[in-house]
Amino acid sequence: MENIQQIIEELGLDVGLALDEIPQIDLYMDQVIQLFENKFNETKRYEDDKVLTKTMINNYAKGKLIFPIQNKKYSKRHLILMSLIYQLKGALSINDIKVTLQGINQKIIKEEMKLESFYSSYLNLTRQNVEDFKADISERVKDVNEEITEDEKGNSADLEQVLMISSLVHMSNLYRKVAEKLVDDMTVEKEGKRHK
Repeated sequence: MENIQQIIEELGLDVGLALDEIPQIDLYMDQVIQLFENKFNETKRYEDDKVLTKTMINNYAKGKLIFPIQNKKYSKRHLILMSLIYQLKGALSINDIKVTLQGINQKIIKEEMKLESFYSSYLNLTRQNVEDFKADISERVKDVNEEITEDEKGNSADLEQVLMISSLVHMSNLYRKVAEKLVDDMTVEKEGKRHK
């Protein structure tokens, strides 16, 4: 698994929409799409994947994942929320994202929160997460190599990759399950009922 560091570098893990990259003026939908495509292009798995489309934005608005827009224009706060949605949708369902962002949207409407400050904290955490991930991935490679027995050494390249993929997916599932449980707890708090 010598190429794992190269793979990590190619993933664009450090890519994020910084506050100073978000225009102060409101943008039309096509401008929003262009901004996201330019910024997150290197994070796409396949070249023809779309980072953001008109349909996605319309679904976010209809599904109330973002607070209502004014005059067909999107504010800096809308773009911050769309950036959060872009990251969240990699692991959570649209309904879970709605639950997660519902309180934030209400606070924005009531002007009870400084979204830029919250987003800045989020960006700080993502930078730390990337550093932690890079350190952890090296440990995972070491653990996988140690699991390959002497009898398996002849076929080790395939076996190493399958073990690594399985380990990474398992870790991803563990983190996703905790995130989903936290979303469920938010629902319980709002609705006052417990479900499994």
